[in-house]
Amino acid sequence: SNKRRLKGSRDMILADKIMNERKRNGWSQEELAEKLGVSRQSVSKWESAQSVPDLNRILQLADIFGVTTDYLLKEELDDMSEQTIIKEEVEIKEDVYHVSMEEASEFIDLQKKDAPKIANAVSMCIASPILLIVLAGLSESGMFGISEKLAAGIGVVTLLGMVAAAVFIFIKCGARVEKFDFLEKKTIETAYGVAGMVREKKAAFAEQSNFIVAIGVILCILSSVPLIVSSFVTEKEYIITTMVGVLLLIIAVAVNLFIRVENVNSAYNKLLQEGDYTVNKKKLAPTLSRVATIYWLLAVAIYLGWSLTTNSWNISWVIWPVAGILYAVVIAIVKMILKAED
Repeated sequence: SNKRRLKGSRDMILADKIMNERKRNGWSQEELAEKLGVSRQSVSKWESAQSVPDLNRILQLADIFGVTTDYLLKEELDDMSEQTIIKEEVEIKEDVYHVSMEEASEFIDLQKKDAPKIANAVSMCIASPILLIVLAGLSESGMFGISEKLAAGIGVVTLLGMVAAAVFIFIKCGARVEKFDFLEKKTIETAYGVAGMVREKKAAFAEQSNFIVAIGVILCILSSVPLIVSSFVTEKEYIITTMVGVLLLIIAVAVNLFIRVENVNSAYNKLLQEGDYTVNKKKLAPTLSRVATIYWLLAVAIYLGWSLTTNSWNISWVIWPVAGILYAVVIAIVKMILKAED
């Protein structure tokens, strides 16, 4: 098995060798570019075989990676340096996962199929309190003869039903891609041609991705307009609460768009070990996952505890946008602590 792995590394073209050595050293494209004094785009083009580094850069790369120029330049390596051989053998002993072209394609297809489902599930969670909020406003105004108990009953049942359905979708989609969890946690090596294929798909998706994100951002900016306008026009409770529902609905649509794009882009980044999935960032993944789980379970507990004890469902929804903002702060602090410990 070890011999096959070593032989496989000998058949790589320069582009794959540069990417392979960079990943083994745990460097991002930005970090390697900084060491070479070039732009990240240059490194990206080398790794996707769109351009070839000049002789001086080849010498620099050989020195930085601790390999010979023969290894980088020859299509088949007959004379690996002792240092390189040792390095290969050490890496083989580590948890390095090999990803074939078939596996990469299957993973991308699964992410594309599940992206709309996961996006819809998240939107359901965001939109789940809308009916409760609107009915609470109507009961306060005495319209349609809706009592406070009836409004709370229908609203809570709808909320819990939508959240339960969303959780079912999360579990089902998670089970489908469970075998690819190592892409988020382990160092990987991709078969010949995988990186080029992934980069091509990522580039083709970029324009569509940017357009969808732009629409999502515009919706987020405009989401509060109905609530602001209504607050100036009227003081009627049921109108204000209805506009709160409209705000949540618009945000749910915006988040839906963001997640559809993010799930697909994250599939590309996982296979390329870029963005949030570089080797160094993967080392932080288990801790961050535990922190995220504890954080959101605590948020749910606070939300339900406050809402059920005070019956203030028309107010307690504010926990979610606040929790979303604080989550980014908490994760940033945890990352700083973990990096300081390293």
